[in-house]
Amino acid sequence: MAGVAGEYKFLRSRHVKYLQRCLQVLPYSTVTFDTSRVTVLYFALSGLDLLEGLELEEDERRQIINWIYSLQILPTEDKDQLACAGFRGGTSLDSCRDVDGCADDVSLFDCGHITMTYTALASLLILGDDLSLVDRKAVLAHVAALQCPDGSFFSTRGGSENDMRFMYCAAAICYILQDFSAININSAVQYVLNSMSYEGAIGQGQYLEAHGGSNYCAVATLHLLGHLHTALSNSQRQRLVRWLVWRQTEGGLQGRPNKPPDTCYTFWVGAALKLLGGLEMVDVEALRQFVLSTQDPITGGLAKYPCSRPDGLHTYLGMAGLALLTRDSLRPIDPALNISQRALHHLHSLHRLHDASSTNGTAPPQAH
Repeated sequence: MAGVAGEYKFLRSRHVKYLQRCLQVLPYSTVTFDTSRVTVLYFALSGLDLLEGLELEEDERRQIINWIYSLQILPTEDKDQLACAGFRGGTSLDSCRDVDGCADDVSLFDCGHITMTYTALASLLILGDDLSLVDRKAVLAHVAALQCPDGSFFSTRGGSENDMRFMYCAAAICYILQDFSAININSAVQYVLNSMSYEGAIGQGQYLEAHGGSNYCAVATLHLLGHLHTALSNSQRQRLVRWLVWRQTEGGLQGRPNKPPDTCYTFWVGAALKLLGGLEMVDVEALRQFVLSTQDPITGGLAKYPCSRPDGLHTYLGMAGLALLTRDSLRPIDPALNISQRALHHLHSLHRLHDASSTNGTAPPQAH
């Protein structure tokens, strides 16, 4: 695994095999992820896309696309049912298996989840789907129903935490569909500003501790909404960049002060810095070596820390971070939507084909 002078090498072929296994089957120890299988699928698909290892036969590609669409909740025109739309995380949550009879069973017990909707749409883009089977009206109604008076979002209609994570998912969904009418943009922007801490960084909400993940969600949301350079002053951006750069310790990036470095923040912190124009301020090679030190030389995959067990999330986010650093011949990645530039170009071609600036929605200028 180590190269000359103790440097780690990127184990591309092993990572391809690891993510291919994640795409096909997961061990029993991951049974708790069954309700968020579409997100696990997204990690595998997007990771293979960055590795240029997503080699699927047309039948297999279509089978995966059909499975993703099987998770879509197709409600009637009833307002309450529309608010419960979106995508489920997995088939174990499906209250009915007969497509023709699903509409009558839509309820708070079988409701879409905003994160699963985002990762479902992202996965469809990676697979080259045209999104023609997405019930846009229902998805947008679901997003609109989840926004809170303070501008944040719940994850699902049945009630949940409301914070920056789900606001990012809402912004990403609306950007993919090129319709921001489901979001009160002014309230969302104000929520970000209210969540800035005394350190100049951003927490999950007002008065909460600043965190690498919530900083990414906030910065990417502002970018997708077209407000990154208008909502934050130059002084606020500088303080935020400084806080993010200070997260580098022992080569890697930590999520908050006094914590060990963690592979996933290579993307969360790195992407926020990329969007803010400050990524070149970190020690790129030291960061790369930290990420590569978490590789499993036998099974492939990346772990949270060195000498620990790899998993799909850290494997993907570690590689996404390396793609931001333009290292190891990975496909370029879009830091805002967290998909490859290849998939993003496909999305933009769909926008052109379907007249992205239609009067059906209010869309700010494209942020990319």
